Amino acid sequence: MIKRNLADKLKYFVSKYPIVTVTGPRQSGKTTLIKSIFPDYEYVNFEDPDMLLLAQEDPRLFLSQYSNKVILDEAQRLPELFSYLQSHTDKANKEGMYIISGSQNFLLMEKISQTLAGRTAILKLLPFSKRELANTSIKLKTPDEHIFNGGYPRLYDKKIDPIDFYPFYIQTYIERDVRQLQNISNLLQFNRFVKLCAGRIGQLLNLSSIANECGITQPTAKAWLSILEASYIIYLLKPHHKNFNKRLVKTPKLYFYDTGLACSLLGIQNHSQILTHYLRGGLFENWMIMELIKKHFNNAKEPHIYFWRDNTGNEIDLLIENDLQIEAYEIKSGSTYNKNFFKGLQYWDKLNNKKTAGSVIYGGNKSMETPYGKLISWQDW
Repeated sequence: MIKRNLADKLKYFVSKYPIVTVTGPRQSGKTTLIKSIFPDYEYVNFEDPDMLLLAQEDPRLFLSQYSNKVILDEAQRLPELFSYLQSHTDKANKEGMYIISGSQNFLLMEKISQTLAGRTAILKLLPFSKRELANTSIKLKTPDEHIFNGGYPRLYDKKIDPIDFYPFYIQTYIERDVRQLQNISNLLQFNRFVKLCAGRIGQLLNLSSIANECGITQPTAKAWLSILEASYIIYLLKPHHKNFNKRLVKTPKLYFYDTGLACSLLGIQNHSQILTHYLRGGLFENWMIMELIKKHFNNAKEPHIYFWRDNTGNEIDLLIENDLQIEAYEIKSGSTYNKNFFKGLQYWDKLNNKKTAGSVIYGGNKSMETPYGKLISWQDW
């Protein structure tokens, strides 16, 4: 089993809170991680119809039978149980009583914020990061290989080719999870919507354009987008709010939590095709941003990240807020250094009256200092 970087944080919070919640996309390794760290915990999966029925019909009886050291998997199927968990754990006043796992962020978070606030730590587990894969015998040598393969554990555990994994993952997601979140009658149309989103990776979100091309209304497109966000398929990077007396873009940029999934939706059949693909820059940018998000999530932190763009097209791909400091990064898929990589950063620095340039993350193998700023290899990010 590949060691997960979230493992230490999970152990720590189980020793501090009565309930720990682990959420993330389907098949990101949540159950495997939890069961491997806590083999003495009883395991309940609410996708088992009998177990779900028992908990639905008599929650108090269920909690009396599973009163301590229990893993509750796919808990989003029974969010009404959380209010009973609140009183049960308050009465017991112990740590590490329950570990809740689920693959739909919206349903879990809505109920937790209502009933379990202050009683649970919330952790997020995404597919494997570059760092996690680096500590194994699995050697992906180029950015394009990483982008094409993505990070879902089953690919590496069972040695499945991405073109044999992702189509079934997408089918399962649409047929099972989407029906739970919203009653969508035309699943083929929804599938087209997801593919249209993949074709806009790294671009400003234009709901009107996607809706028109998909043949749906804009409110429907907005609702479907929320579903994709809730189930960890897409990530919307918000624009930074600081105003330099210019009109700023206020629309988010669209990314996918996993680039392998995005490649499948784009019809990419092998990593060699990425080199000449029109979205290679967007896919590389997507991958680097997700690596940063995974680093934060694996440390039980929420990333304070943004992009910046004004109405004349000046743009910074990534801004990271650390306390009162803002770090600026450009992301370039090219593997050969070009001083023009720093053009956007120089404009940003001028606006901020800064004398030191930001950094560029690029597709080359060597990090270096340049006269214009720091060049960071994808391997060192």
